[in-house]
Amino acid sequence: MKTTLEIPDATFRKAKATASSLGIPLREFVTQAVEEKLAMGDRRNTKPWLDCAGELAALHKETVRIQKVIDKEFGQIEPEDWT
Repeated sequence: MKTTLEIPDATFRKAKATASSLGIPLREFVTQAVEEKLAMGDRRNTKPWLDCAGELAALHKETVRIQKVIDKEFGQIEPEDWT
């Protein structure tokens, strides 16, 4: 199917140069780029850094628990031992 797209000049030049360096026509490069974007599915709306940072949310409770233990232990140290 033929269509007309408006692409910023700088983006067009980068895409054309990249396609050329890969030895493929611009239309094939654009098709591959669109297919890759579509293959991302629901991930296209997420922030990649959340993939790993989101897993750290479970550590918040552990961090609070550890801080309470530290506070309790330091509360038992005699003031003259603080140096």
